[in-house]
Amino acid sequence: MTPIRFRADHIGSFLRPAALLDLRRAQAAGRVSENALHVAEDQAIRDVVSLQESVGLPVITDGELRRRSYHSYFFAHLGDIVPDYVPPEEEGVMVGAPKRGVQPVARIGSKIARAKPIHLDDFRFLSSLTKRTAKVTIPGPCALHFRGGDAAALASAYTDIDAYWDDIVTALRAELTDLAAAGCEYVQMDETAFAKFGDPEVQAMLAARGDDWRAILDLYVDITNRVLKDIPNMRIGVHLCRGNRGGQFHAEGGYDVVAEKLFNDLAAHHFLLEYDSPRAGDFSPLRFAPASKGVVLGLVSTKSPQLENKDDLKRRIDEAAKFVSLENLAISPQCGFASVDTGNPVSFTDQEAKLRVVVETAKEVWGA
Repeated sequence: MTPIRFRADHIGSFLRPAALLDLRRAQAAGRVSENALHVAEDQAIRDVVSLQESVGLPVITDGELRRRSYHSYFFAHLGDIVPDYVPPEEEGVMVGAPKRGVQPVARIGSKIARAKPIHLDDFRFLSSLTKRTAKVTIPGPCALHFRGGDAAALASAYTDIDAYWDDIVTALRAELTDLAAAGCEYVQMDETAFAKFGDPEVQAMLAARGDDWRAILDLYVDITNRVLKDIPNMRIGVHLCRGNRGGQFHAEGGYDVVAEKLFNDLAAHHFLLEYDSPRAGDFSPLRFAPASKGVVLGLVSTKSPQLENKDDLKRRIDEAAKFVSLENLAISPQCGFASVDTGNPVSFTDQEAKLRVVVETAKEVWGA
């Protein structure tokens, strides 16, 4: 495989139509059947596939339109798991203009077990709608632990942290193996913790619960590699960001402290990196990226309606190319447009315009 197959990529989630959100609330209240909701989701996915094809994206997702958040749908199938619990008194902090939001915590109320495939039917439906590459997005294996540490796993469900990790690895490997067998060629794994280790506040948070961030980085690379080992015929991209709930962020700081280990030791084919604001630091850590791995520059913001200028984007790509070969680079938004179903503070018009500028910039830089 070449390090970069697609010059224009995107992170996966799209704004939900208001009618779909209303229907989901009605279904939760028992006023609408689950089947009626599923039919509406199918149509919304058809529409979002058409949008992606119309702007020229070579990679197509289902917009995560069946999910309440980018990861809750997945973890809900693994047991009594709440990955993004926010104390009620903090809910208001999560709303408003871009600022540091409250880092959610995980509640692990049962052993982790995958009873059946989670995204297999979603992939089959998506791939039936397009001849372009269908990408499935899943959370990484370390998301729950980052949001609670050993204490969350050992609070009630486990007495042995190694057993917890074994169950996580088994569940994700089974999901990837089933997707690969069904013909899924591209999975994006969202493992945002890796982007947060450079933030002094995050380092302090980890230290307060007894974790050295350097040891946790080593652990997370090892666990992720256990998940990814020998998955056949599948390209794995690992997405890193610093939070994207309602346009807010959870961390800041560059990739400097993680880049050498992450780029060289993590068994991913490419990395999709947040680079839309100064919070992500400069491009110099890209010097550690080996020639065998690609880097997708997340230069277009999904947190703001302001449309990026193509000349500015091309200048930033040129800056990045001082540290890693242009042939190993691509462009995308920094994150999805709706990491949670209520979405970011952008409109459907903004969303389409930003996708178009990604595609047009890629064509002008790489000719494809």
